[in-house]
Amino acid sequence: MKQLSTKVTSNAHGQDSSYFLGWQEYEKNPYDETKNPQGIIQMGLAENQLCFDLIEEWLAKNPDAASFKRSDGQSVFRELALFQDYHGLPEFKKALAEFMEEIRGNRVTFDPSKIVLAAGSTSANETLMFCIAQPGDAILLPTPYYPGFDRDLKWRTGVEIVPILCSSANGFQITESALQQAYQQAHKLDLRVKGVLVTNPSNPLGTTLTRRELNLLLDFITSKNIHLISDEIYSGTVFGSEFVSVMDVLKDKKLENTEVSKRVHVVYSLSKDLGLPGFRVGAIYSNDEMVVSAATKMSSFGLVSSQTQYLLSAMLSDKKFTRTYIDENQKRLRIRQKRLASGLEAAGITCLRSNAGLFGWVDMRHLLDTNTFEAEFELWKKIVYEVKLNISPGSSCHCTEPGWFRVCFANMSEETLALAMKRLKEYVESTDSGRLMSRSSHERLKSLRKKTVSNWVFRVSWTDREPDER
Repeated sequence: MKQLSTKVTSNAHGQDSSYFLGWQEYEKNPYDETKNPQGIIQMGLAENQLCFDLIEEWLAKNPDAASFKRSDGQSVFRELALFQDYHGLPEFKKALAEFMEEIRGNRVTFDPSKIVLAAGSTSANETLMFCIAQPGDAILLPTPYYPGFDRDLKWRTGVEIVPILCSSANGFQITESALQQAYQQAHKLDLRVKGVLVTNPSNPLGTTLTRRELNLLLDFITSKNIHLISDEIYSGTVFGSEFVSVMDVLKDKKLENTEVSKRVHVVYSLSKDLGLPGFRVGAIYSNDEMVVSAATKMSSFGLVSSQTQYLLSAMLSDKKFTRTYIDENQKRLRIRQKRLASGLEAAGITCLRSNAGLFGWVDMRHLLDTNTFEAEFELWKKIVYEVKLNISPGSSCHCTEPGWFRVCFANMSEETLALAMKRLKEYVESTDSGRLMSRSSHERLKSLRKKTVSNWVFRVSWTDREPDER
């Protein structure tokens, strides 16, 4: 028998997570309005398809860019088709830096020479792991977190993830005690902590980190002499407030060009803000020259094609287009999120108040038979196979509380979203009816009502606050 590497034979990739299993079930029976109206609706994929018309309109108006021609009509095809080094096209890095600045209200600047291009944020995050940690070192990560991080950060690098345990009691905010407990837990496991990674805005919460949390994180990494990676790939999807980047807080704290700033790294991508995951455009921004140098060399394993860079350089350099796109994208996301929330409310379900992202963090704890992850898994299976909606259970995001689910809303039409909400409402109503019929006891009904009121009070106390007060 042929001997294979441990990478091949191990199960560390995480492909057997319910997060990925839901995709597999969807692919077996995908919903189509005309061809398969009874199929599974994909609500487990965080894609942004709401502004494709704006990009297609730009492409139609700028055929030279898509045809790889300069403004004078001269073709650059041969130039782009030949070998390019891994530093990237200067014009694209400049345009990307300016786009990142624009998303942040031009309050901070990005030096194109400190940008390393990568084939998506998956590659960017893994590259940073290789740069700052050794196999067996630990990265602290707030829960709940994106399921793909178990693959991106750990699988090939040998780095371990130690969770920073956050709870619904304060809207899943990061606290100092949670940070300290995670750090101590890593040491109990004999792991050396090399940094903290956060997603801002959060995937799966759909919320932005507050200035208080960002200040807390910077103070923490300063005191521990470790790194902070801020994955900001959803920064252009903020629709409920102004996006505050870790770069804003570095500037406010007058930490620019300090040793601390060298240990703060930003990951960015055009997959979510522009809805172009298939273009595979990611980036690392770092003030550490050694990280930039090493990451640039490593980028040869996952380059962004010159043709892609050329096309997007022209698009992002069109300031009229980028201003219109950013504003319209945020407006459409705000409207779509409200439709998700109202559809859930009609089904007697609420979600965490969000101000960003392509998904809602949905509270279905009251639909669990028991307060266990086994009950969550059973509910998830019913929703996938009976309701025919693929959503992501909180356990796949390492949530510490059973009954939360991530539900995506920007990868489908309004009509499909309405149908998904209709299916869910019908399921909840049928489930409630069955429960009441089988549990006619007055005390049981009274207990159920008390639970509902209790949950409602909690949600009001949380959701009535503005995002920066979370």
